[in-house]
Amino acid sequence: MNKQQTDHPSVSLYQTADGSHTLESQAYGATYHSIFGAIDESIHVFIMAGLDYQRVQHHREHINILEIGMGTGLNVWLAALWADKHHINITIHTIEKHPLDPTTTDKLNFNSMLPHLNDSQKRLLSEIHSSDWNTEVKLNSYTSLTKYHCDVLTHPYPPDLYDVIFFDAFAPNTQPELWTPEYHTLLYQSMQKNGALTTYCAKGVVKRMFKGIGYQLDQLPGPNRKHEMTRAIKA
Repeated sequence: MNKQQTDHPSVSLYQTADGSHTLESQAYGATYHSIFGAIDESIHVFIMAGLDYQRVQHHREHINILEIGMGTGLNVWLAALWADKHHINITIHTIEKHPLDPTTTDKLNFNSMLPHLNDSQKRLLSEIHSSDWNTEVKLNSYTSLTKYHCDVLTHPYPPDLYDVIFFDAFAPNTQPELWTPEYHTLLYQSMQKNGALTTYCAKGVVKRMFKGIGYQLDQLPGPNRKHEMTRAIKA
């Protein structure tokens, strides 16, 4: 994994095992994505286990998505590409307390990692980061995005809205405040029936917490070298 300095003092740029970039947070001492493959992880955990699950299992024509931790914008970008491919309308609400600056996000190589992108799709990641905060914008024919610049713990979550939650916070030992029953009860209440929360984390304490809140759990193979991941269903 190759490390490069960025113009932003709080993050460093890495090339992960699948060739795609991730960033390391100096404040948290953790990477934004798996070092074994950033794009591979996002597609596996959030797109396939979240969006494709709703498309195949519940045939939703419109999917409301909540993302906890926008970070590099990779999940938003992949979701918008997915919506364009499947002609399914999605609305994304993503929350980020510490937005990245353009000099950092412009160095991310995600565009070069996926073949056959058209010019509009290549511009999309930059447009995601340059769009106004706290304002709904149209990314493409099928995707609406609202970025919230705030603390996820104080954000007001509307009840019974989301079909998919991309829970992409740092790990429980790094951000324990985002892995509490109290916080996840708020997220549970914000989901529609049959909504799915997906996360790379499969720790026993996290799975027991999810069950205690009321979720039904699907234990799925994890991405890359990770044995498991978790999909939590609001039945």
